[in-house]
Amino acid sequence: MESNKQKVIIRIIAGKFKRTTLYEPKNKTIRPLRDMVRESIFNFLIHSNKISLQLEQSNVLDLYSGTGSFGLDCLSRQSSKVVFVEKEKKAVKILEKNIEKLGEKNKTRIFVNNIFSAIEKVSKYKDAWIAGLKYNLIFCDPPFKDTNINKLIELIIVKNLIKKNGIIILHRHKDAKEKLTNSFKIIDERVYGRSKIIFGQ
Repeated sequence: MESNKQKVIIRIIAGKFKRTTLYEPKNKTIRPLRDMVRESIFNFLIHSNKISLQLEQSNVLDLYSGTGSFGLDCLSRQSSKVVFVEKEKKAVKILEKNIEKLGEKNKTRIFVNNIFSAIEKVSKYKDAWIAGLKYNLIFCDPPFKDTNINKLIELIIVKNLIKKNGIIILHRHKDAKEKLTNSFKIIDERVYGRSKIIFGQ
């Protein structure tokens, strides 16, 4: 008997790769960021008068990147560099295929590691491409059950990874009740389906 559940297609939302279909995970434990949520995030980043962000020529850090849909959409919108961090090797293989499909390998780096170990490496990396890099935009999409959000935010600040007026985006479950660290100034919160998107500095 065929399932009535419709297969979700992940595509680039806008920019030079608009409508390009991305490779997707077969593993249900990997949770791609849905097109609708990504589109809503970018609409806020581009059109809100609460922030000042130019995606063009920006440096982006995509944490818990999975198969890379957020960072790849940034590349499509002319971001300069995107660094992906993901520990699941199956997801990384798909991410690598997606980068190759877009022909953007020279604008990306991938760190395959635990998120906290990876941030330590990113902050100390000697490669001239990434050494001392500060980010205009950091996207954090940990598992909804992850309780280390404040530890992550504090580490980003301690390692001086975010530019002045740079934006940190958190993707959480809409029912999450976490009290975020005072180091993180919330600019706006939006709920899209079961997702809560928190924009902050």
